[in-house]
Amino acid sequence: MVVPYRHEGDLTRLDNDSLYDMSALTRASVAALERLMQPTGFNIGMNIGRVAGAGITEHVHMHVVPRWSGDSNFMTVLGGTRMIPEDLDETYKKLLPLLVEEVSK
Repeated sequence: MVVPYRHEGDLTRLDNDSLYDMSALTRASVAALERLMQPTGFNIGMNIGRVAGAGITEHVHMHVVPRWSGDSNFMTVLGGTRMIPEDLDETYKKLLPLLVEEVSK
């Protein structure tokens, strides 16, 4: 998730520097995730406002989700179960150095 420092729920009220920073960090996130996980695609987007699905309505943010062919399976459809192949803390430890490297470029 890419989140600007400024607490703002309205995308149109973010300044250009914040928008640029979000875009640059989204690009760096994609590059770091590509290096670490070799996904075959990404879902990248924003949900702005409660009716659009925003869980945090007072703070604009960008979702960056790596995807692979066949990564949705019967577990979600039939059992309402989500499978997590790796603990998020472990992913964070692996991803952070790559992200810092990408941001530094």
